Amino acid sequence: MTEYTNTDLGTFAEIAKLENGKAFLHNALALTSCEISVNAAPKGFKVPFNHKHIQNEEVYIILKGTGIITVGDIKINVKEGSAVRVATGIARTIENTGDGEFHFICIQAKEGSLTQFGFGDAELC
Repeated sequence: MTEYTNTDLGTFAEIAKLENGKAFLHNALALTSCEISVNAAPKGFKVPFNHKHIQNEEVYIILKGTGIITVGDIKINVKEGSAVRVATGIARTIENTGDGEFHFICIQAKEGSLTQFGFGDAELC
């Protein structure tokens, strides 16, 4: 295994042209602890289905635009700077309710697996 991996996702305009406007990073970066997608959703976009995860919680970080994340029966209004965590076992979907593109990052990681973070998992060199 190499000490690092890197990739060039391209611009959000290029990401928007990918299937479902998503760039997945698990293969591109050889990720072993999480999945990350970078998303560019056009005006009017709505995931046409609800879904839930069995092992992975998801975190949505909104970079541009406005939208709604529906978790179960709750609709959460989101905008640039919003972050929403969704636990396992509950249905969710996301939609763009703004007048322009909607950019967000979605991170999936195994729920309950984080045992340390930040300087709790670091040593000064």
